[in-house]
Amino acid sequence: REAESFKEQGNAYYAKKDYNEAYNYYTKAIDTCPNNASYYGNRAATLMMLGRFREALGDAQQSVRLDDSFVRGHLREGKCHLSLGNAMAASRCFQRVLELDHKNTQAQQELKNASTVLEYEKIAEVDFEKRDFRKVVFCMDRALEFAPACHRFKILKAECLALLGRYPEAQSVASDILRMDSTNADALYVRGLCLYYEDCIEKAVQFFVQALRMAPDHEKACLACRNAKALKAKKEDGNKAFKEGNYKLAYELYTEALGIDPNNIKTNAKLYCNRGTVNSKLRKLEEAIDDCTNAVKLDDTYIKAYLRRAQCYMDTEQYEDAVRDYEKVYQTEKTKEHKQLLKNAQMELKKSKRKDYYKILGVDKNASEDEIKKAYRKRALMHHPDRHSGASAEVQKEEEKKFKEVGEAFTILSDPKKKARYDSGQDLEEDGLNMGDFDANNIFKAFFGGPGGFSFEASGPGNFFFQFG
Repeated sequence: REAESFKEQGNAYYAKKDYNEAYNYYTKAIDTCPNNASYYGNRAATLMMLGRFREALGDAQQSVRLDDSFVRGHLREGKCHLSLGNAMAASRCFQRVLELDHKNTQAQQELKNASTVLEYEKIAEVDFEKRDFRKVVFCMDRALEFAPACHRFKILKAECLALLGRYPEAQSVASDILRMDSTNADALYVRGLCLYYEDCIEKAVQFFVQALRMAPDHEKACLACRNAKALKAKKEDGNKAFKEGNYKLAYELYTEALGIDPNNIKTNAKLYCNRGTVNSKLRKLEEAIDDCTNAVKLDDTYIKAYLRRAQCYMDTEQYEDAVRDYEKVYQTEKTKEHKQLLKNAQMELKKSKRKDYYKILGVDKNASEDEIKKAYRKRALMHHPDRHSGASAEVQKEEEKKFKEVGEAFTILSDPKKKARYDSGQDLEEDGLNMGDFDANNIFKAFFGGPGGFSFEASGPGNFFFQFG
């Protein structure tokens, strides 16, 4: 009678949804009368409402041990197994209910739910092997609707989220499990994996080591720990070689590091950028561009790689590409420095679209006034129309064009003001110089001087000399 009184009070609290008090009274009933199946069944139901499925499972199993014909006991055991992710065991419980009561609609529905969970497990297993991690996450989300307390499903989901680069979500799932079970090796492994993929390698190793303490045979944690240590060592050795100026060795070490783990996107992006820096030091600019391109493919937010590639584009006079990279950088980080870099690239692009007067004269951009004069004398004589009077009309036209361009180049580069405007990328038209009305012969006469004309005469096959009239 005392036990029944405790049970009735437990029922009253359960009806009020005060599950903690209900649990206390059902426990008193069990302590008073430990061989009553319904008391265990009631406490199991209360524990399920509190989300304590593993404890509830123990009570439900005890209830059916005491009374194998206790239908609600088998149902609760099945529900606990299913909530914990053991769909096979759950199915056996629901089948037992149907043996006892073949019209039990709850058991029929729960059996279907268990089958659904098993199906999602199979699909997820295949998709994980295919590395279709998004599909695995989808399957685990569906399975967790029926098995909300299954750590195994949560861990698989978290691992796939980490492999998809969704680190905050993955860490949140793993942390939830660790709050309930701080010794869960799988959750420790996933926490480490997130840190590893975020390039926090030292912290990651600590989690992998902790996971291996809890489960020495944890293969994934063992492999990840080995890769993390190797990656850290190679990267540090490469950085040391670079600082010492041993670029060839640095290149080799970064290349070896890139072969350790292709899945570590963030670290590999940094390694590609580092190797790109090495290549730029070795003046292998196209290889440096390729490395930086690989870096931004892996991490399209990696500002340092865009800056490095943009500089290489500038050095190889690929100004349009440089402008595109600097625009991307400035949109992301609007600093004065990035604005100036973009402005410089835009100016060089503008300058590159005009005639390159230095190239036309064949002189360096830092050429002296005397070098510019000498270069003009040489090129003007080389392309003067009189020298090519015996050539085909096509050749004459081409040489006349070149002669005019040489005169243009000399006009601009021999005048300090015009040269300064040209070098700064400003429009020369603003200076009142209209190249359309330009006469190269006047420049030629003014340069060589003399009141008369200037002509070329043949002194033999293929040879010319010049004389003033």
